[in-house]
Formats: sequence, structure tokens, C-alpha cells
Amino acid sequence: MRIKIATVGEIVLRTRARPLTTEEIRSTATRGLIEHMKETLRDAPGVGLAAPQIGTPLQLAVIEDRAEYQTSFSEAELAERERRPIPFHVIVNPGIHLLSQPEVNFFEGCLSLPGFSAIVPRSRQVVVKCLNEEGAPVRIEAEGWYARILQHEIDHLHGTLYIDRMLSRSFCSLDHYNRYWKAKPIQESLSELTHHDEHGGPDI
Repeated sequence: MRIKIATVGEIVLRTRARPLTTEEIRSTATRGLIEHMKETLRDAPGVGLAAPQIGTPLQLAVIEDRAEYQTSFSEAELAERERRPIPFHVIVNPGIHLLSQPEVNFFEGCLSLPGFSAIVPRSRQVVVKCLNEEGAPVRIEAEGWYARILQHEIDHLHGTLYIDRMLSRSFCSLDHYNRYWKAKPIQESLSELTHHDEHGGPDI
């Protein structure tokens, strides 16, 4: 069953989610929630979905980046993003440690803010310690696009959206992203946006 996805402005997206107990993680209710989230994620489609996005303020998210989602990107674009298929998995009560500096910049979007995209600085490498759907401890070492997905979804569990971290001048509709920015290397996009900022008109 697909569940309605909360969109920006709904208070649940700005609420800090609460941790689950081991008993809750292993419960029938949570197993059902995970299945509904999987169906909703694949139907959207998306690469990550946090429980607050379906109106449930729990520290739980599902992630899956299927190969079929990547066919619209060239090999060069996938390489630049360090993007590879990621099998479906669940993270519960995650803690995250950001490893790399400086941050890397790429456009990203969100199922809770449909139709828009923006450049968001993120750490290239992270370590996440969490529980899986059985309540067992898991350590995830991730880099590239997978690290970006983890940061995005864990942000949701703390009431943070990508628009809180984005480079505001890059915010655009998906139509304009596909028209102007998608095929460009990210450094070229950043250079153009910075150039326009430096040569802007007077404040009004």
C-alpha cells in the first residue's frame, strides 16, 4: 500500500523523530511500516524515504538506489557522482560521523519537495552506526552518492530538509535543472552561479 508523502510545510517534517526500542523494531507494526515504506519508495520512485515523510516521527528510514534509476545519467555523470546501485535496506536509530572535508557539491531533490532541486554541500564520506530491521547493530562506511543519501535521510530524522543546507542561488524547478544544469559538470554550474552573483544588479 502506497502511503501519502508529507510535503514541505507539514509540521512532521520539522519534528525530531524519536528512537525505537528493540521491541518496537521487531514488532508486527514496524514490519508493516517498513513494507509500506518500501512500496511507497518504489512507487514514487525515489532512493530514500524517512518515516517522518509519511507522517510517522520515528528514527527509521529505507534506502534503495536501483540500477534502473541510473539509466538517465551518462557514465561520466555517474562517475562524477560516485553513484552505484544500492540494495534495499533499513536504518533505525542512526548516528552519523562525517569524515571528509572539504564538502562536495551536487544537485539533489526530495520527495517531500516535489518538482525542485538545488545544489547541496555534503560530506563525501560518512560512517553510520544504526540498527537494522531485526534490531541488530550495523556499521555502514559509505562514500559518494550513497553517503549523500544517508546524510539526506538522517537529516529528515532531525527535522532538517535539504533547503536548509542548499546553495540558495541554485534552487530551481526540475524542468530548469534538466534544461540548464543536468548535463554540466558541477564545477561549471558553481562557477556560473558565482559569476552571476558577482555581477548582479542593485538591491531593490
